[in-house]
Amino acid sequence: MLDTLSSAVLSRTPAIDLHDLVSELFPLNRSLTGDGVRQTLAIVGRHVDLAIHEVPSGTPVLDWHIPAEWTIRSASISSMSGQRLVDFADNNLHVMGYSKPVQAVLSRAELSKHVHTLTDQPDLIPYRTGYYADDWGFCLTDRLWRQMTEDVYRVEIDSELSQGALTYGEVFVPGQTQQEVLITCHVCHPSLANDNLSGIVVMTALAMRQARRTSRLGYRFLFLPATIGALAWLDRNEPNLDRIQHGLVLTCLGDSSAFHYKQSRKGATVDCAVAHVLKHGGYPHEILPFSPYGYDERQFCSPGFDLPVGCLMRGVHGTFPEYHTSADNLDFVKPEYLDQSYAVIAEVLDLLDRDAVYVRIDGRGEPQLGRRGLYRAIAGQREAGGATQMDLLWLLNLADGEHSLLDMAIRADVPFARLEAAARLALEAGLIKPSVLP
Repeated sequence: MLDTLSSAVLSRTPAIDLHDLVSELFPLNRSLTGDGVRQTLAIVGRHVDLAIHEVPSGTPVLDWHIPAEWTIRSASISSMSGQRLVDFADNNLHVMGYSKPVQAVLSRAELSKHVHTLTDQPDLIPYRTGYYADDWGFCLTDRLWRQMTEDVYRVEIDSELSQGALTYGEVFVPGQTQQEVLITCHVCHPSLANDNLSGIVVMTALAMRQARRTSRLGYRFLFLPATIGALAWLDRNEPNLDRIQHGLVLTCLGDSSAFHYKQSRKGATVDCAVAHVLKHGGYPHEILPFSPYGYDERQFCSPGFDLPVGCLMRGVHGTFPEYHTSADNLDFVKPEYLDQSYAVIAEVLDLLDRDAVYVRIDGRGEPQLGRRGLYRAIAGQREAGGATQMDLLWLLNLADGEHSLLDMAIRADVPFARLEAAARLALEAGLIKPSVLP
């Protein structure tokens, strides 16, 4: 798959080692709230100008309230002889997220009500949460659970649910206009390298990239706890949502699967841009229709907002065997796929930023190209993979103030860069002028 990368995409390489950053973040115990999220954002903040926002527990956000902050110090299941069989210190997936404190001696039958395993994947630890359940639980391999045949066990979870805050991070890179691209990832999963960390590290590198560039559009990067983080941000920023022209939710970007792109609810330019880049880059991919289940695109695309936000991933949540298990580890995500995902998204952002609308200065009939030297110019560009005569003809026909360069590239079924090159030629020849931006 990697040999399909175009030279243009190969030039888009991250400024940091993405897999190294995944490795650094992997041990931290992230959840909806708490110090694991703060530690994660502190590491991200070493690379970008990250603003940290804290929303106090109990704060109403749309139809929800910010939950209590969860802190966990230790947890274990031990035999009555003192042998520690399950230890949170060994793997932070061992405890169900938001488990309330417990200290008890329980029969195996009583304990079984709080044990989560995967019978069809007996050597993997599942990831489970109980954010609003007022419950507790342990996650362990099914093989270990079947070996635990004693009648009674000692159980301890040293945790706390208290008045605290929800924490999220935000990077804004202003553009030359008030229009913005919104890019988000979730930061609430512990030790899941693909479904969490791949989005965090790719988005960090993209924020670094955009901060070094002068762009037409502004770029807003949000590092959010899933669902409640997006709701909190939307609640706090509703007056300015009309600035968002394009949006992407990033997740599961480090595995070897083909790319999958889930479209926005209403259909949007970003849907066309992602599909165009994937098609003309030669990447195996699938375009998925919008559905109200998934990641935070379902919040941004809720009917009261209906923002133009899609979701880009490789493996689709819930469809690959490593999903939400201990197999989603540092070996599962590969440096080359992280880098490739970064390159694809960088190309999408460049396309969105350079997309423009033009109008013919005199649209009556086809202009005389020969006397303007355009045939010679096209011949020179052809050597460098630039515009062809047909690209120029498409440009001149569709430059009516209603079609953007991306629209034209899709209609002509050619890479965006070729229509962009044709536009430069037509501008230099005085045949077109800029119209409203898309």
